[in-house]
Amino acid sequence: MAGTGKAIEIEGHNVQLLPAANEELLTGKPRRQHVFVIGSKGIPARYGGFETFVENLTGYRSAEEIQYHVARMAEDDLRFEYNGAVCFDIKVPYIGPARAVVCDLIALERSIRYCQTHPEVKKPVFYVLACRIGPFIAKYRKEIHALGGVLYVNPDGHEWKRAKWSPAVRRYWKYSEGLMVKSADLLICDSKNIERYIQRTYRKYAPKTKYIAYGSRISMPSGEAAEAALAEWLAEHDLAPKEYYLVVGRFVPENNFEIMIREFMRSDSKKNFAIITTTDGRFYKKLLERLDFEKDPRIRFVGTVYDQELLAMIRKNAYAYFHGHEVGGTNPSLLEALGATDLNLLLDVGFNREVAEDAALYWTKQDGNLAEMIHRADGMTEEEISAFGAKAKDRIRRSFNWENVTASYEALFLKSFL
Repeated sequence: MAGTGKAIEIEGHNVQLLPAANEELLTGKPRRQHVFVIGSKGIPARYGGFETFVENLTGYRSAEEIQYHVARMAEDDLRFEYNGAVCFDIKVPYIGPARAVVCDLIALERSIRYCQTHPEVKKPVFYVLACRIGPFIAKYRKEIHALGGVLYVNPDGHEWKRAKWSPAVRRYWKYSEGLMVKSADLLICDSKNIERYIQRTYRKYAPKTKYIAYGSRISMPSGEAAEAALAEWLAEHDLAPKEYYLVVGRFVPENNFEIMIREFMRSDSKKNFAIITTTDGRFYKKLLERLDFEKDPRIRFVGTVYDQELLAMIRKNAYAYFHGHEVGGTNPSLLEALGATDLNLLLDVGFNREVAEDAALYWTKQDGNLAEMIHRADGMTEEEISAFGAKAKDRIRRSFNWENVTASYEALFLKSFL
């Protein structure tokens, strides 16, 4: 273990190393509600929905009496302070999809043992993100309750529907989800559609649920550095401001890249289609065989962008944004698009309508539907597009800002301490 107090850099952030886990510095601190967050890859975060959530949950913290502890999947064996949270590494070998399950179990085990050896920790909250560890959760629930603590679970979205998983893994996800719902003291849903799904599907467990939105911000970076970074990126990919449609997301079937590419190729748009994604070679080859999109010069696979300020500028300067996600709850990339891009064209599913309401246009999977919408979008006036942009920013401002999201969580966590 590195020396206490030493500053190191992780993911571009300076963090302060802490003593070993059994030497927590509690002396002189105010009465604390300890919250153990398990299930993200940890913070500092570069990307990822749960990682961004934890980054902002801790970063916007206003209740000084809350002490967050965040498990972090890592190759190191560090314990450090970041955003006022105690972050601790979990080293897990690369064992395929089971790696995240093992990481969550080790993190939960260590967190419970920490509370057992620190009698000053009263009524701890264990907040587990996603439903990976259902077959094992009953044992830990008993131990948490023995501490006077509570088990909260974020059920995430319909992970068991994702095409990337084998049939066996998908069956495990669904089975595990049911057991997590059964054991949780409270399920915190970031989507009203997911909350309704939990209540309807698992009625026999009489689950207690609470809706707290995912958060976002209105992204309006400016200045010479931001403009220069954008100009360099546009030049690299032969694009021009407001002359490209955009999509940002994981390159997986359930995000409907095939429909978006096919319909764009079918459209008569004179603009380009920029696709920011991590390209899966097998899926890319399948789509290429079906669509032969490389013959259409408007289709541009432009790689990944992890610089969040640059990504916000790219979104801001897009003519319109496509969103084809249909699995899961509130999707962070949709919120980010609403906070930056004026015109958003969304797949017509409940999750997306719940978020955007009347601040976007909606398309279906029916042949020709999206192509026709692209034709309509190309013909819209600046005033019409600006009106959609104003509505989109208002949605973020009113319903999805991180300050309100964090305040809701803090009120819940502190209520658990009373």
